[in-house]
Amino acid sequence: MSDHEQQQPAPRRGKVLEALARAERKVFTRPAPKSANAQVKFLLTRAKGSTKALAERLGVSRRTVERYRSGKLTNPQKRLQAALVEETESEWQPQVRAQARAQASTSRGMMVEVTAYFGFTCTGSSDDGRERQITTDISPTYVKQILELQEAGATEEDLHPIVAEAITESYFTEWGTRADGLRADFTSVSSISFRF
Repeated sequence: MSDHEQQQPAPRRGKVLEALARAERKVFTRPAPKSANAQVKFLLTRAKGSTKALAERLGVSRRTVERYRSGKLTNPQKRLQAALVEETESEWQPQVRAQARAQASTSRGMMVEVTAYFGFTCTGSSDDGRERQITTDISPTYVKQILELQEAGATEEDLHPIVAEAITESYFTEWGTRADGLRADFTSVSSISFRF
C-alpha cells in the first residue's frame, strides 16, 4: 500500500471555527488556487520550498508532494484534497485577512447569524430556553476576543461562551438597556455564519 493510500481522515472543525474560516474566505480579493498542482506549488512557496515541511503539514510523504508538484498526480483522495484546500485558504492573502480582522476588532464589529438552542439564566425570567434563529451585530470588543481565541488555537467549547456572551449583549440585553443580569448560553448549533 502506498503512502498516498494510507492517509488519515481529516480532523473536523466545529461549526463556530468553520464559520470564522468561511467569513475570512469571503474577504479574499482573488480566488485561491483550485487544482492540487497549483495548491501544492503555492504551499511550497509558503514553506520556502521545503517538500519535507509541506509533507508533514499535509500528512503525506515527500514523494507524494513531489508528484503533485510535477503534475504526475492530479486527483487527491478526499482527505488530502480537504487538507490542501484548508492549508491553501489559511495561507491565502494574509494581508487582506489581517486587514478585515483588524477593522472588525477595532471599529466595525461583525455580523453573526445563528440557529441554536438558547437557554437563559436570569432572576425573574419566565422565558424558557428554545431554538432560535438570530441575526445580530457583535461589538468590536467581542470580535477581538473571539479572533484572539481563534488565533491561540481555541476549541469549539472555548469559543461558545464568548460568542453566547456577545449575542446576549447585542440581541437579548440590547447593549445593556434591558434584561439586566441576563445570561444566555447556546447549544445544539444548527447553523452559524459570521460576516466581517
